[in-house]
Amino acid sequence: MLTRSHWSTKPLNQMTNRDWRIFKEDFDITTKGNTSEQMLRYWNESAIPNKVISLIQNLKYLEPTPIQRATIPLGLVGRDVVGIAETGSGKTLAFLIPAISYVLNLPPVRPFESPYVLIIVPTRELAQQIESESQKFMNNLHFNVASIVGGHSYDENIEKLERGVEILIGTPGRLLDILEKKILDLNRCFFLIADEADRMVDMGFEKQVQSLLEQLPPGKENPFPLSEGQPKRTTMMFTATLPPSIEKLTSKYLVDPVTVTVGNTENAVESVIQDAIQVPNDDEKKMAALKNILFSNSRKYHPPIIIFVNYQKTCDTLSNFLTKLNFRPAIINGSRTQSQREEAISRMKSRDADILIATDVAARGIDIANVSLVINYQMSKSIAEYVHRIGRTGRAGNTGTAITLWNAETDCDVLFSLKSMIVSSKVSKCPSDLLRHEKAQQKQFKNIES
Repeated sequence: MLTRSHWSTKPLNQMTNRDWRIFKEDFDITTKGNTSEQMLRYWNESAIPNKVISLIQNLKYLEPTPIQRATIPLGLVGRDVVGIAETGSGKTLAFLIPAISYVLNLPPVRPFESPYVLIIVPTRELAQQIESESQKFMNNLHFNVASIVGGHSYDENIEKLERGVEILIGTPGRLLDILEKKILDLNRCFFLIADEADRMVDMGFEKQVQSLLEQLPPGKENPFPLSEGQPKRTTMMFTATLPPSIEKLTSKYLVDPVTVTVGNTENAVESVIQDAIQVPNDDEKKMAALKNILFSNSRKYHPPIIIFVNYQKTCDTLSNFLTKLNFRPAIINGSRTQSQREEAISRMKSRDADILIATDVAARGIDIANVSLVINYQMSKSIAEYVHRIGRTGRAGNTGTAITLWNAETDCDVLFSLKSMIVSSKVSKCPSDLLRHEKAQQKQFKNIES
């Protein structure tokens, strides 16, 4: 019987259609749209510039993640892309590598000139995370990256733009402010990235995003096209889900896009073990349950730990409670200034703080390495936010645990979805009280889940 070699043992030029099909199956990649571009097996087989490859290897990114394998080759040749993948899947590098490769051979940007690449994100924290990731490349490649976000003064923003910025990252509101004040224009910006597009829509930024897109120059005016034929703008849009509002944006602003989906984006990542504990609707008993988790003998969790809540006042209550237990908590919520948010993240990364207490403002865009445990002290109001919350652990090849404290009265709208999420996880076991609870047997349609 003839034994066929696996694709991983073959030279690139001997890959067959069957090999590529198995490659996509191995990494749970599906694509929709017309494309002839080969996916990325290994860094050294790609069209990424050699100096970028060297930096990737120096930074110890040993192998591309599935979303990077599928979307980087498309971005390198200027194809429009819709990337759909769970949080923690490596989306940042999936768009940064094509963007960095694009600007490498372009003339330096002078003070207050249009950037070549615009990256739109929903939150300040995500903008700064992307800026930090970009900084690992920029010093060696001699171009500038800057983030423009609310919470920082215009003087700070202007100081960044004054040196000339090739890649500009920002939240929709602050970017529009800068453009309306004519501090900057976008007349040479032919590479657009929208990260966490679904989150931007959820946060009410859809009109602002459209306004930004309308201010970009027509693709046919691009003096630096990435491929032969009609010049065009390159747009890479990344999202964890694909609601109708995002499909509407892609149909209007993207040209012949390739849609790439990695895994089942309706389920939580399989590197997270999910658990749920029923608690009374009583603060004292709920805090006792939290204490039991943190001091569990059977499950020893090491810092950093993130605890999610729904209300700002709960952050302060839990902070006082945890401080009395000799923890060193930090807080992020909507009432905190940008400098306070940055200080909280800095304390977590330096291990000066061991537990982050946060509202959903931190569910996306916060990248703290090696989070062992996420606790939903208050269950999120939608299952989409639940997925993003627990995605703060089990990242970058690590495993993690997420424990939700739930109550039949306060969480009845999402109990069915919570149960379904845990049941569908191959690494989790749904507790019997949640599995059989009457409120978890069918969707409650009181709240609209995204």
